[in-house]
Amino acid sequence: MKVHEAIAQTLHEVGVTELFGLIGDGNLYMVDSFVRQGGGRYVRAVHEAGAVLMALGWAQVTGRIGAATVTHGGGLTNALTPLVEGVKSGTPMVLLAGDTPMEDREHLQKVNQHEFVIATGAGFEQLRSPRTVARDVVRAFHRAWLERRPIVLNMPVDFQWQEATPEKVSLKFPEVRSATTASNDMDNAVGIIASSRLPVVLAGRGAMAPEVQAAIRRFAARIEAPLTTTLRGKDLFQEDPFNLGFCGTLSNPLALEVLTQSDCIIAFGASLNKYTAALGSLTSKKRIIQISPHQEDIGRYTDFEAGLVGDLDILADAMVALMDEAEIPGSGCRTDELRERIQGWQPATRVRGTPRPGTVDVLQALQAINAALPPERLFATDGGRFAIAAWAEIDVQTPRHFVHTQSFAAIGLGLGEAIGAAIASEGKPTLLVAGDGSFMLSGLSELTTAVREKLDLVIVVCNDGSYGAEYIQFTKKDMDPSLSLLDWPDFAPVAQALGIPAATVASSEELEAAMEQLKARDRSKPFLIDIKLDPKVMPEF
Repeated sequence: MKVHEAIAQTLHEVGVTELFGLIGDGNLYMVDSFVRQGGGRYVRAVHEAGAVLMALGWAQVTGRIGAATVTHGGGLTNALTPLVEGVKSGTPMVLLAGDTPMEDREHLQKVNQHEFVIATGAGFEQLRSPRTVARDVVRAFHRAWLERRPIVLNMPVDFQWQEATPEKVSLKFPEVRSATTASNDMDNAVGIIASSRLPVVLAGRGAMAPEVQAAIRRFAARIEAPLTTTLRGKDLFQEDPFNLGFCGTLSNPLALEVLTQSDCIIAFGASLNKYTAALGSLTSKKRIIQISPHQEDIGRYTDFEAGLVGDLDILADAMVALMDEAEIPGSGCRTDELRERIQGWQPATRVRGTPRPGTVDVLQALQAINAALPPERLFATDGGRFAIAAWAEIDVQTPRHFVHTQSFAAIGLGLGEAIGAAIASEGKPTLLVAGDGSFMLSGLSELTTAVREKLDLVIVVCNDGSYGAEYIQFTKKDMDPSLSLLDWPDFAPVAQALGIPAATVASSEELEAAMEQLKARDRSKPFLIDIKLDPKVMPEF
């Protein structure tokens, strides 16, 4: 068995079913073996950044380790921004990257790949020799899962056709179910809750497992506290009558009122970063109980009075048991008045002014799209000022169906991650909401990947003809915003030329017609909607 065959075989043995990539002389034989040996699905990206983004989107939806491959030199450097996104989002994935021959110092594609990778914050794993192929591949996947970040496996091109040492391997992780149910921090946490007059239960993406969600809801009901989530925990408690929605800079007015008045926050699986804390305003002068399976997450961004490490559901139930044993009453915060106010709350997003002729209200458009698609769908956004409105207006049934692409605050990452999510969707439609600038930056060419893979991917372009954040900065200082204005081609004809059915929406009538097209679309093809917006009339928060 040659090295390229051994790598492919090991990928199958560790459970890789989808491999996203772009081939070059550093990885083409391995990819060929991956497809021929075990019938693995290879998704051909147009750009290396797209390949890594697809693996990140796929990993977010499946909860498994994503896998991508690129060649050496420019193949790797093209993927650096997505690697940073993967590091900042804590998404486990392995990037199998070719590397130039060690002996050829003058190779045109030679760079110090180790230093580039380390600069992104990703991990680096070297394919050491033909004798260690299986162990090196497994180690990369093992590290990706345990370290919760991308790991790059560096594969020297001159190894490919050397004889590998056959070795049967498997990727295993011990099942860890743990909780510190008796400790000073546990006693302290229960004491804080017992003395709280208005506790709030906050959950992040780390709490999205069904059994964890159920335990947190039992805990919140026991202490009679309202519920709230981080952005990445979007819609975790959507059906709960005491769900306040987002906590932080995205909070609706009622949530802000309750969170401001609260004296205690019990955070499950949430990092409590500055956005969740609304730059510290929502955590200041509050007693914080932070609960996470990962010790390094406790106190990372916010001071805490009690920190509990272990499985979230076990810890939630343990606190309930202690409160029952001590006959501690609930806080009394879950009142009929609060429930009625929550039922009547309105999103924080508002549009002031009337859009000019030839444009539509972005909130009206997003609400129509939310109603037209079935509830069970995946949802991704790119970066831009439209995104906050989309996060508020588009619902999902579980945070697993919300694909977050903004951990690095870089625009142009949405399309790649949405394609990966759509491949992992198991028959559910995938919605991508992008701005015109981020859509162009992501590369129109990657649309051909969505066509080739026959994806049920709905792409909505919020097209205000500008880079929105820069437009806002210019206009707030009474400066000419023309540098931020852009003159794009009509996206619908461009999409149609690539084999994608599309609609342009520049009026309420066209919006209604587009929604009918959306409902009747051929689900074996992507569908694009270009929504014309007025840059002067966009949501304010």
